[in-house]
Amino acid sequence: MGSSGDALPTHQPKCTDFQNASFLRGTNLKVQFLLFTLSDPSCGQLVKESSDLQNSGFNATLGTKLLIHGFRAFGTKPSWIDQLIRTLLHTANANVIAVDWVNGSTGVYFSAMENVVKVGLEISSFLRKLLVLGVPESSIHIIGVSLGAHVAGMVGHFYKGQLGQITGLDPAGPEYNRVSLEERLDAGDALFVEAIHTDTDNWGIRIPVGHVDYFVNGGQDQPGCPTSIYAGYSYLICDHMRAVHLYISALESSCPLMAFPCASYKAFLAGHCLDCFDPFLLTCPRIGPVEHGGVRIEPLPTEVKVYLLTTSKAPYCVHHSLVEVYLKETRNKNTNIEVTFLGSNITSSVKITIPKQKLQGRGILPQPHPQCQINQVRLAFQTSNRVWRKKQTITVGKFCTTRLPVHDSKKMICLPEPVNLEANRAVFHDLKIACV
Repeated sequence: MGSSGDALPTHQPKCTDFQNASFLRGTNLKVQFLLFTLSDPSCGQLVKESSDLQNSGFNATLGTKLLIHGFRAFGTKPSWIDQLIRTLLHTANANVIAVDWVNGSTGVYFSAMENVVKVGLEISSFLRKLLVLGVPESSIHIIGVSLGAHVAGMVGHFYKGQLGQITGLDPAGPEYNRVSLEERLDAGDALFVEAIHTDTDNWGIRIPVGHVDYFVNGGQDQPGCPTSIYAGYSYLICDHMRAVHLYISALESSCPLMAFPCASYKAFLAGHCLDCFDPFLLTCPRIGPVEHGGVRIEPLPTEVKVYLLTTSKAPYCVHHSLVEVYLKETRNKNTNIEVTFLGSNITSSVKITIPKQKLQGRGILPQPHPQCQINQVRLAFQTSNRVWRKKQTITVGKFCTTRLPVHDSKKMICLPEPVNLEANRAVFHDLKIACV
């Protein structure tokens, strides 16, 4: 026995990890709720009852983030979950609870789908224990990945849309593109619902499901992801999982993942959607920690498609620039001009097509660095090799650029003089843009 002056050993919470499931699992879902706190971000405390919550580090005065994973093909813990938990604990002053439903999400996708309602009911009854402790419904934010996004929608449906927020990270597409609103995530499931779409041509849903739907790089084929089946599992899952990595990166980095409402991705790339006036009254929505994505208008619009471009790796964000090229006179064929921004260690390009019998072409040029780090623009008139015999020259009457969002066309920066371009020969001009 130690002396009476010895400090009593402090109670260390017993850590619980995600379960592993076999394909031959029983019908028992075995859902676990694991609470993580900033004092020990890697230790999941199993919380079943209200008493567990009171004896843990749960703080009823903070918001609560509930994480729900999706289909687990191999019955294993999601590879991204530890990083998302850590990032949320360090960036959002909130309780973080991970829902482990690996047992119910393994095996065949269709059997996992059948468990969505059952898991939704289990989570709903767990949330009731939080409400008993005085947690307001509006302080609960559910982050659901893939099939987990539809589980989140189910929980929100059971709470009549009164939960604070649902973030769907590439909500699952197979079998969900044509189901009723009651069976999938939709804007009625929380006070604010956002979805980030990165794989609409495979595992992700094609349709908008929230108040704001981010279609990243058009919603499919993410930069840096394998384009060949020979890359194996990564080829199958990289686009789909990009939504998770974008979200983590948006929480960790101050570089904004800002998006712009537009009728289509094609229209966005063509420079037809330059501000966020309609419907957001000039506040462009952003992925990440900003409350409600920075959207502050009431009532909230629903199913607004917003578009943004990204780079191939973290922090993923780009600065979007509008570039405009005006010809001095029309031509009877399409005119292709490659516009490249240059700076120290910076090269970003876009091809502008000026339709035949038209004078103006425009497009969106993304660059990973702020515009003020650009010091030159390169213009190149591109022609097919068939006309090599004939020396072709065009005159670019005007070249202008500005950063998005564009609220004032007077802020355009233009080259001072017209530029003569010869076929397949680049012309360089200095470009100076002030820092914001």
